Amino acid sequence: MQILDGRQVAAFHREQIVRRLDDLHKRDIQPELAIILIGADRPSGMYAKSMQKVAHSVGLSAEIYYKETAAQEDELIDMLEYFNEQKHIWGILPMMPLPRRLDTHRIVNCMDPEKDIDGLTDSNIARLVTGRPGFVPCTPKAVMAIFDYYHISLTGKEVAIIGRSNVVGKPLAQLCLNRNATVTQCHTRTKNLPLLSRRADIVIAAAGKAGLVTAHMVKSGAVVIDVGINRVDGITIGDVDYEGMTEVAGAMTPVPGGVGAVTTMMVLENVVCGHTQGT
Repeated sequence: MQILDGRQVAAFHREQIVRRLDDLHKRDIQPELAIILIGADRPSGMYAKSMQKVAHSVGLSAEIYYKETAAQEDELIDMLEYFNEQKHIWGILPMMPLPRRLDTHRIVNCMDPEKDIDGLTDSNIARLVTGRPGFVPCTPKAVMAIFDYYHISLTGKEVAIIGRSNVVGKPLAQLCLNRNATVTQCHTRTKNLPLLSRRADIVIAAAGKAGLVTAHMVKSGAVVIDVGINRVDGITIGDVDYEGMTEVAGAMTPVPGGVGAVTTMMVLENVVCGHTQGT
């Protein structure tokens, strides 16, 4: 079984980001990523700090803008409108999920779509569905980057996506369709899930359920992409039973070291390479 090493893919894209930033800095252009953190959610806080650290490591300015859990919607909207107007801020990344009492849809859609680097706004979602240029959510984009790096064509392939979230499963389905794949969108309540997944040439597990996809659900030689990140007994594992898959799958992403390793680079790439105004 071939290991689809996300760290190699991330390193490849990192080089492109560094070259782009070097060129910008020579012209005295200093882009910034604005990371918005609301409340004391520990995973969000850890991810925000990790994102900031990686951004700084490639030479990209990244600031975390913190608001208390009790922050009002209008405060957040005012912040976003301010960021929209700041030319040096090329990307805005709100840490999700926002507190439940807030209207996430209203807040997200106050972002300038040209700075919505995780493809959350209705405008960018519409662009994805209609095949127009725009920002794509970074985890689905990471999956496509892995396909590209390892020269895995989707044309004519049957792809089973297990997961239907707005930020991963649904955008992935559209991206695969855009590359001429035949897509079956599945989820944890799909009847006869093993039957559908065994038919696929490529299985993408993105349901957020540890060990959901087992060897009997995958046909011999299939490509398996594990998007899941789950903590079980202090260990990070994916949605796929990795050990059982080694004798069946033709290629597979590990967890950790797979899709997650690429996702952070896709965020930075969207900031640095996806912005064209004033450059």
